[in-house]
Amino acid sequence: MSLEARRALSSATRSLSASSLKERLSNLKNAPLKPVAQLHANIGFVPAKIPRKRRMQTMAVALWSTTIINGMVVFLFLCSFPSLWPILFSYYIWMTLDKSPERGGRFSPWVRHLTFWKYFADYYPSSFLKTCDLPADRPYVFGYHPHGIIGMGAICTFATESTGFSKAFPGIVPHLLTLSSNFTIPFYRDVLLALGICSVSKKSCSHILKGGNGQAITIVVGGAAESLAAHPGTADLTLRKRLGFIKVAIQHGADLVPVFSFGENDIYDQMPNEKGTTVHTLQKKFQNAFGFTLPLFHGRGLLNYSLGMMPYRRRIVTVIGRPISVEKCDKPTLDEVVRIQGQYIEELMRIWNTYKDDFARTRRRELSIIE
Repeated sequence: MSLEARRALSSATRSLSASSLKERLSNLKNAPLKPVAQLHANIGFVPAKIPRKRRMQTMAVALWSTTIINGMVVFLFLCSFPSLWPILFSYYIWMTLDKSPERGGRFSPWVRHLTFWKYFADYYPSSFLKTCDLPADRPYVFGYHPHGIIGMGAICTFATESTGFSKAFPGIVPHLLTLSSNFTIPFYRDVLLALGICSVSKKSCSHILKGGNGQAITIVVGGAAESLAAHPGTADLTLRKRLGFIKVAIQHGADLVPVFSFGENDIYDQMPNEKGTTVHTLQKKFQNAFGFTLPLFHGRGLLNYSLGMMPYRRRIVTVIGRPISVEKCDKPTLDEVVRIQGQYIEELMRIWNTYKDDFARTRRRELSIIE
């Protein structure tokens, strides 16, 4: 190739490179930033204009979801003021000596009827379905299924009047039961007690059921173990070995009422944790050591619909089944307890089979008793 030809080729190459670079810079300037575009594509942000009612519903759920943290933060903040130490110390001593969690709580109809709880229930929305009357001439033991991550449906139905429990079942005084450790958290414990929530200890159950006709306790039967199986579209229950609540009902002559909450498992997503995985093994070890476990879950955020610690807006319908009458016996035999359990499971399955096509249309599989 001659010298003139080489010079011409070099000039053309430089011209092409300059033109190409200019075009690429122009495209880069006009194109949106990819990280921002991907963020908007993957996360659904809350629009700026939404009805005030929906904002109030979201705020109510956000406040309740963070009540434990808020209670501890407020208590520690108040501790930063030396002038308040005598009051806080007195409160702490009183908190450790207070036996209200095992003596029926401090049931407050006013607190249970607060408008706050109406917003809280309407967020999902949460409601209950009454299948038969429950006369207030005897005590009751409600068995709530499934546990879910937190048991929001149980709070709406049995710990507040947001869904109208007292109007549907006049004369029945419900007490939702929870772990005793929840009553060691400052201020949070006082809210629980005002809602009629009590300890799930045997002593607490006995004290409430001995209170007379119409007294009722609600036990979330599956407990921490069942929360690990709380995945959307499933209903895997921990029930087969749970005989204690049935024995308590027999000892106090209380009717057993199976309750199934459709949608309870759908309001959160949980990390895959099938049996045999490292995650499941660590969760079970934590449960054995501390008596409760920590499901690795997520829901939506306060300002987005895709990621956060708030539950999703998904309907919860709590179906209250038919009561199972028992004969009072101070020392029931194992055979008697197992016989009553069989009737209990039969009624629970009836609830599922009757209403699953109405309230569990997106189910991935049928109800299963895994333990």
